[in-house]
Amino acid sequence: MKIATKLVHAGTEPDPSTGAIMVPIYQTSTYVQEAPGKNKGFEYARSQNPTRKALEEAFAVIENGKFGLAFSSGVAATDSVIKLLQPGDEVIAGNDLYGGTYRLFTKVYEKFGIRFHYINMQDAASIQPLINDRTRLIWLETPTNPLMNITDIAAIAAMAKPKKILVCVDNTFASPYLQNPLDLGADLVMHSVTKYLGGHSDLIQGALMMNDADLREKLYFIQKSCGAVPGPMDCFLVLRGLKTLHLRMQKHCENGAIIAKYLRNHPRVSKVYWCGFEDHPGYAIAKKQMRDFGGMMSFTLKDESMQAANKVLSSTKLFSLAESLGGVESLINHPASMTHASIPREERIKNGLSDSLIRLSVGVEDAEDLVADLAQAIG
Repeated sequence: MKIATKLVHAGTEPDPSTGAIMVPIYQTSTYVQEAPGKNKGFEYARSQNPTRKALEEAFAVIENGKFGLAFSSGVAATDSVIKLLQPGDEVIAGNDLYGGTYRLFTKVYEKFGIRFHYINMQDAASIQPLINDRTRLIWLETPTNPLMNITDIAAIAAMAKPKKILVCVDNTFASPYLQNPLDLGADLVMHSVTKYLGGHSDLIQGALMMNDADLREKLYFIQKSCGAVPGPMDCFLVLRGLKTLHLRMQKHCENGAIIAKYLRNHPRVSKVYWCGFEDHPGYAIAKKQMRDFGGMMSFTLKDESMQAANKVLSSTKLFSLAESLGGVESLINHPASMTHASIPREERIKNGLSDSLIRLSVGVEDAEDLVADLAQAIG
């Protein structure tokens, strides 16, 4: 079954009692049991909810996996993965990753005795020296947030599998429409569902997808026990959003290519970070493991002052200055003070994330209007 068909039909069997084509919103906290311990598969809404169950089945389908789990946010999904570990375990992570992930790793889990190594993952071989008998997890983003670096998922998975090291891929920037890490050997896929899967900037949610039944049971136990679950209304909204993911992503990609090329040719722009350029260091790998290059990008101005960056950030009319990404509307963001402010400045600068970097989430508006908006803002 092709991806577009999967997205339209995944998780949405007609309701058996009414024939409703959309899964109902089961707005309930508990379920009546026929006798003590005898129920219809649902006991308490933190553990199970029919709307959430349908969505979790859809998550599995769209990532070509066997199992899916929904969480109250992308960070909650990430948190559940780290809860698989024990004090003394080690994690290898990319040095260019979402600031909230870095904050969770450094400010919450380091004090519990879990050690994190941060490394440039553009060269998969660079990970090898960090692997030891305490390494339990490799955590990667590709494309990365916000520098759009590319990691070879298959190469990392091939390196980790013989040593039984889990590989988890944050697939938020690509979405399942552009990339399927489980097919490339990853053990887990994480999504901030808030972004492209929801697609309309109206909910917060996270997801994990996997193939291993034992891993699913461990993560389900954490989900149920720690309680970071989404409500049924949010699950319903995601089920609705998934049905148009392919249409939205096609337009995000189309507009993204136009905007990236416009920025690269602008006399006041210094550098554009977008993995669709043939001279991008990760272009060949991106072309191999992705179906297209997406609508996320970052850029810097030739005038590297914060005054120049702030002028652009505050002058756009269609690109709204806001955190998040992946909605139908275009957003402009300043990572150093917004999404990545939790990363110490010296770490950001060392990894190439300058104070004046600007990130764009290119929406589905008319590309000519978006170009005109950037033209008047940059000057």
